[in-house]
Amino acid sequence: MEFREGCWSYDGQAADRLWNKSALGRPKKNGILHLTSSELLFCHKYRHIDLPSANWLMEMLSLEPNLIDEFSILEALRMPGNRIVLHNHLHQMNHSFENSTWGLRWDSNSHPRNNDPVSEIRWFRSSDPFDPVELIKWSEVVGKKNRIAEILIVDEEQAVVTYNLSNKSPKGQLIPPSQEVLQKLNSINSINIGEGNHFFNTTKIWPVEQLGIPMDEGRFVDSYSVELIQNQNSLSSGARILSDLLSRGLHPRPGFKYGTRWRCYDQSIGQDHAPWLISDPDERSMDWGDACLTSRLSSGVNKTWLYPVEKNGIWGFLAITRPPANARWNNPIRK
Repeated sequence: MEFREGCWSYDGQAADRLWNKSALGRPKKNGILHLTSSELLFCHKYRHIDLPSANWLMEMLSLEPNLIDEFSILEALRMPGNRIVLHNHLHQMNHSFENSTWGLRWDSNSHPRNNDPVSEIRWFRSSDPFDPVELIKWSEVVGKKNRIAEILIVDEEQAVVTYNLSNKSPKGQLIPPSQEVLQKLNSINSINIGEGNHFFNTTKIWPVEQLGIPMDEGRFVDSYSVELIQNQNSLSSGARILSDLLSRGLHPRPGFKYGTRWRCYDQSIGQDHAPWLISDPDERSMDWGDACLTSRLSSGVNKTWLYPVEKNGIWGFLAITRPPANARWNNPIRK
């Protein structure tokens, strides 16, 4: 077996079946099938294809340190019957794809020669940095092609989990506070009680329910809300996000117990649960392990986690969600 054009040239009896039945590799002339190293390793384990040499895996790991990770991702995707065409092959096929896409996925009832893919796939290690700015761009373009933006994460145990990315525009039913209302609040006597939080000393009716927490003899107001009330010239990014959420008719409340900055109601508190959990990008940087934990916790309480991303002064919201149970690609547990 020779290494050509960045792939392994396989000309065994199974070449035709590997492509026509499983969409493995990339068919070439004269019955030759080109396989990436991860595809070859998969075929060795699950299709009984011999490796080029006894020391092949160790030799390839010195050249392709991601080989084991990519095999685990491929295993998780293909074991349920999905057909995957990897980035290396896509340049010679009639399917569009993004440069950062690792592969395209077809379900078990379709094939790349006849059908359009259902998703574009990327993968990360759990320790890799979480880059929402780049991810929201990718997911937006993928979504416009009516494809699922799928992310697979592999951890130190070589266990794989799946998440879907999408762009969301959360909306609520509440009336956003006007500048006139904010000016009225700013005229109320208040005191800074630390970290920019204020206590507003008033027993009168508070004109906007979305700002502050009612307490005896007054209202506790967090620092971001204080920035809006005081109409500060240079708002922090957190205050700008809060302003955007309010403009959408949402009611933000602290999301501390869920591991986020806000939980957001789409109507008055008490009418229904808060459907959104929203992070503050300035609070901490995240890796994919953190992102998976936050998303899993959110789905466990029937909420959607959103990560704000600003572009040209406009806030977008990246949703990282667990897919339906029948689309969670997992590989076998290593024992």
